Amino acid sequence: MQAPKTNPRASGDHLGLAIGAILFSVFALSLGDALIKLSSNSFALWQIFVLRSVLAIPVLVGIGLAVLRGVSFWPVQPFWSLLRSLMLVAMWIVYYGALPHLQLPVAAAAFYTLPFFITLFSALLLGERISRLGWGAVALGFAGILLILKPDVGDFNAYALLPLISAMLYALSMILTRSKCQAEHPLTLALLLNLSFIVVGAVASLVLSVAPALPEDGFLMSRWSPVDAGGWLTLCIMAAGILIGSFGAALAYQKGPPSVVGIFDFAYVGFAVIWGLVLFSDIPNASALTGIVLISVAGGLSVRR
Repeated sequence: MQAPKTNPRASGDHLGLAIGAILFSVFALSLGDALIKLSSNSFALWQIFVLRSVLAIPVLVGIGLAVLRGVSFWPVQPFWSLLRSLMLVAMWIVYYGALPHLQLPVAAAAFYTLPFFITLFSALLLGERISRLGWGAVALGFAGILLILKPDVGDFNAYALLPLISAMLYALSMILTRSKCQAEHPLTLALLLNLSFIVVGAVASLVLSVAPALPEDGFLMSRWSPVDAGGWLTLCIMAAGILIGSFGAALAYQKGPPSVVGIFDFAYVGFAVIWGLVLFSDIPNASALTGIVLISVAGGLSVRR
């Protein structure tokens, strides 16, 4: 996946648009993930994959036909675009597979090592030069994550490697977006990602439906369950989240250097604190608020690097 060296401020970059897109994306995705946590006893992971994307795809197609005339739904680089989508689907499967075996703060802290991987892969694969200030911004942002999540080292076990793998998959998929999929329209990438969710979810559901009785293990081994009116409302909000997130993340990593955009992925945690307060009555303490400040400072430093 070696790509020629690029200038972080290369022609075609729009840093303000990239930052706005990733912030809006993590806002939507954090809400979707909070709802998944809230409804984890009501739906199977594969059911969410299929139904959420079934709801999102008509909106994507409608936007493409009505607003963005002339946009091709067929990717310019089918192989790389499909690989990117499958890596993102795998990322979520791996991350959710870890949750039954880890405390959520431990899993989240491990996953949010992803800016390290984005910065490292940007340097190794894209040839971006990362200054000391850039590395310092990453370290400062990660320190903010630790202050918010305060993971207990005693809870670390082999399953904690899964969120790390998930973080690497996410970082590589965003590097792929930058290096191989920059010519793709974000709408095309979002559509392909949601189609991949449906295919993977449908295949997994079919396998579980014909498999002998197995002990349920969180999302991964659960079968589909009936959906009431409230469930459909929740799924619609999840669909909106993945719709915004899949489009916005693709746009952000096309329009801005991954090592900069990746820093603003840290904002996910700030939004997660808000959803925790609203949905789970989790009140941020002084440590969490300090962490949010550090993340904001890190974002500012990354732009100035």
